[in-house]
Amino acid sequence: MKKHISLVILLTFLVGMCVAPVWAQTTGSIKGTAKDENGKPLAGATVEVVSNDTGRKIDLKTNAKGEYFSIGIAPGNYKFTLMRDGAVLVSFDKVPVTVGEERQVDFDLAKEKALAAQKAGITEEQQKQIEAAKKQSEKIKGLNAQLAEARQLESAGNYDQAITILQQATQADPSQDVLWVNLAEAQRGAKKYPEAIESYQKALAIKPNFGPYHSGLADAYAKSGQTDKAVAEWATAAQQDPANAGSYYFNEGAVLTNTGKVDEAIAAFDKALQADPTRADAYYWKGVDLMGKATLKGDKMVAPEGTAEAFNKYLELAPTGKYADPAKQMLATIGASVETSYGKSKTAPKKK
Repeated sequence: MKKHISLVILLTFLVGMCVAPVWAQTTGSIKGTAKDENGKPLAGATVEVVSNDTGRKIDLKTNAKGEYFSIGIAPGNYKFTLMRDGAVLVSFDKVPVTVGEERQVDFDLAKEKALAAQKAGITEEQQKQIEAAKKQSEKIKGLNAQLAEARQLESAGNYDQAITILQQATQADPSQDVLWVNLAEAQRGAKKYPEAIESYQKALAIKPNFGPYHSGLADAYAKSGQTDKAVAEWATAAQQDPANAGSYYFNEGAVLTNTGKVDEAIAAFDKALQADPTRADAYYWKGVDLMGKATLKGDKMVAPEGTAEAFNKYLELAPTGKYADPAKQMLATIGASVETSYGKSKTAPKKK
């Protein structure tokens, strides 16, 4: 009797051992890895697995190594889709999963891009160029955002914050002259003239024949007391940018006037007027410099030739300008009359 019972138990145990493997073999499993465009693990991405037969969907997340895994997958065909931030990166359709199989589906974005390029007739070298252009475009987009932020800060008078942002931008891409010149302008606004000079020089090293950059450098030199260098830079600016030569020579004349170099200032204002005969302020300041050379004969002030003409020309071009009253006073000081042009008396307009 005991022998019979033992036999029944043994048979039951053997049957149980046979049943378990049969149950385990009704499904399969899936696994794989995901790599980004640079061959690095793509962590935190979603692998969407959808049955072509039933429409059942499973979402799996990749780990820090870019790996994903799942068991208990019913046999059939599946669509595997790699997604990042809701965007589809690559898909594989009708991938079979069979009973007892561990199906591996890997995603390699670099290889997929290469295959797509080959299908489109793009060579590997061309693909590299496309990728490089894309990266450069993304970099420029970021730099433009920094530039816009810095300009807003400058407009609000926050020069130090603007300088910090622009310094970061120039470190990210030191080949962009526009970044260096904007940094220079922010430094000039903060009255950090030695730093501004250095930044302008770096901008000019990239774009040497650009008049406005030379003009900015000239202003930084002038404000740091380096008048001779400032004059040289404004002269260069005028040569390289003739359309704005009148402004550059006028700035040169203003600096020379402020440093007491009267003859050089008059010459600079003459150059400004030669480039732009309608520049009223140049006539006024030329007159002021000429007045500085006036002499006294008895109780009468005698100004050099051309003084009265300079003030009258200013009044002709800017009759209500901010220097109109001082110009008239200067004319009265030297006993000259107010005229509309050289030698022609000005007639006061009749009131209507």
